Amino acid sequence: MRNETSFFRALMLSASLLVPLGTAAHAAAPHAAETATPIRHLIVLYDENVSFDHYFATYPHAANPPGEPAFVARPDTPVANTLAAAGLLTSNPNAGPINGRNAALPFRLDRTQAATADQNHAYTAEQMAYDGGKADLFPLYTGRGTPGGVAAFATRGQVMGYYDGNTVAALWRYAQRFAMSDATYTDTYGPSTPGALEVVSGQTNGMQIVATTQKPATRQISSPYIADGQGGWTMINDIDPAHDVCSVPGDQVLMRGRNIGDLLNAADISWGGFMGGFDLGLHNPDGSTGCQRATPSPVVGDTIVDYIPHHNWFQYYPSTANPTHARPASTDAIGHTFDADGTTRDPANHEYDLHDFFAVLRAGHLPAVSFLKLPAYQDGHAGYSDPLDEQHGMVDIINAVQHRPEWKDTAIIIAWDDSDGWYDHAFTPTTRASSDAETDQLNGPGRCGTGPRPAGVDGKPVNGRCGPGTRIPLIVVSPWARTNHVGHTLLTQSSITRFIEDNWLGGARLGGGSFDADAADLSGLFDFTQPPRLDPLYLDPRTGAPQQRY
Repeated sequence: MRNETSFFRALMLSASLLVPLGTAAHAAAPHAAETATPIRHLIVLYDENVSFDHYFATYPHAANPPGEPAFVARPDTPVANTLAAAGLLTSNPNAGPINGRNAALPFRLDRTQAATADQNHAYTAEQMAYDGGKADLFPLYTGRGTPGGVAAFATRGQVMGYYDGNTVAALWRYAQRFAMSDATYTDTYGPSTPGALEVVSGQTNGMQIVATTQKPATRQISSPYIADGQGGWTMINDIDPAHDVCSVPGDQVLMRGRNIGDLLNAADISWGGFMGGFDLGLHNPDGSTGCQRATPSPVVGDTIVDYIPHHNWFQYYPSTANPTHARPASTDAIGHTFDADGTTRDPANHEYDLHDFFAVLRAGHLPAVSFLKLPAYQDGHAGYSDPLDEQHGMVDIINAVQHRPEWKDTAIIIAWDDSDGWYDHAFTPTTRASSDAETDQLNGPGRCGTGPRPAGVDGKPVNGRCGPGTRIPLIVVSPWARTNHVGHTLLTQSSITRFIEDNWLGGARLGGGSFDADAADLSGLFDFTQPPRLDPLYLDPRTGAPQQRY
């Protein structure tokens, strides 16, 4: 476990030294836009690869074994759709013979098992695991295991493992104090990059191939993209953004269509994407820098490169990309299209490092909308990150925001880009049809869903957008959030896009087949009829336990 002193708290305290201070006043404060709710600042803390059951299978009841931080639920905690509530802990279809020697019941992972294998979370593999809604083939199709451990931990049955409030204690406490959804799904099946695109654009069609080492004649179901049936391409798996200096040279793509950043720019609303490792000029304590700047994690036992290009939402769009990772002209320019002189486009183009978020927070210039990505070792992605490191980074951010005056009108949405293939029992009928002969397998060979195919960026029905996909957690931390509330309205990742549009943009929509047009409204997780509850919930980043002060 790393030193008790928070890495990001130290960054926040010294952040003004990392970006040169501006001298003019044009960008000194975000555009004072009208909002439909009391929320003036939205922070989307977007983590990696967790299913709802993987973190909340027994919520709100934790095992509380000796030696682990204890969690005791509030007596008025509402019922959530969990494995325990569904009676699937001791009787489960994934323990059946079809999964062979990897068949397993769900089992608890303790804090010593925080480092796990990365499960198979490809577009097709996840469909096959859900098996038309029976959700009974996870060990067979998405399960991966690691050597050692006990019982199913060492087999592909590891995919059935879950944590409770003794490990993901901060998330359980945020759920108790604020609001959580137990019915949020990815917009489509598949891994990180489609999930990154969905939350900012609601669209994975309209992909343009810039460089590829793959020959169409030999494409497999793990390919990053498929022909959409209209002469174009739909992204279904991970691939790097074109022209990012850190991207893999051989396989790079761009996206056509608009993202939420385009709409915010048109309305002169301040916003930014803040990613750990994006500033290539910094050196980490081990001397690493540039695209290879890295951080060691004792939990996973490895040193992990901080920046992952295929997680960067806005780098895929020419209008919002910062291919060279250019630095902002000043702290005052962060969040704005122009730098302090009011006429020169800021070099960063709204794309920054995570330390820039702490700089602008400290300066009192928090943008209206911020998308945050922790450095890779803290982003929660199994295989190179873990829930303990993830908790540390997440709590550091939330503690810092609660300590600021802006807390009174801020909402933090904690969300995830995909499920990593981890078992989740919930299935929502998939109405967005797709019929690619090889990659679509949810309802049989070449079949996904029973409704019409959704539109692509050109308005024509396309393949490769099978969804809603897998269930993921979503928590709203805000003085305006409902208290100890579990929402059951079916949400998707593009519901976050819709909230931004409804709150700042008068309900404008992206168009071009974006799922924002029919995404459910997540405002039910808020209560704007009561005064805000301004008292902060500071947590210990190591244990997730409440602490008295920041």
